[in-house]
Amino acid sequence: MDSLYKIIGIALITVVATLILKPVRPDFAVFISVVGGVIILFMLAGYLTDIFEVFNQIFNYTNVNSSLYKIIFKIIGVGYLVEFTASLCSDTGNNSLGDKVLLGGKIIILVMALPIVTSILEIVMELLPS
Repeated sequence: MDSLYKIIGIALITVVATLILKPVRPDFAVFISVVGGVIILFMLAGYLTDIFEVFNQIFNYTNVNSSLYKIIFKIIGVGYLVEFTASLCSDTGNNSLGDKVLLGGKIIILVMALPIVTSILEIVMELLPS
């Protein structure tokens, strides 16, 4: 919970600094916004090890193919990167570009998820009576 307060504090400081600098130096205000976002991302990086450990336990327990494990993490990574990039585009006033980044990310995630869908279909076909 302490980390949440730190994240909120950094976000609020970043927003206030951006609002103060935007009328004077709009280019610097965008830079401050990006730096604030990156600082928050680095603060969250410590939680990734906990997430990986839990997912690793789940996949070891269920004996799921390790390639699917990698695909799921890649999909999650793409989702977060696309959302972060689209937010940066929107912050700089390029909403249209941000929308296109989101669309591209969704298409890439769909393509990446196809092996998972085929694996699920194979499992279902094995369960159905012949």
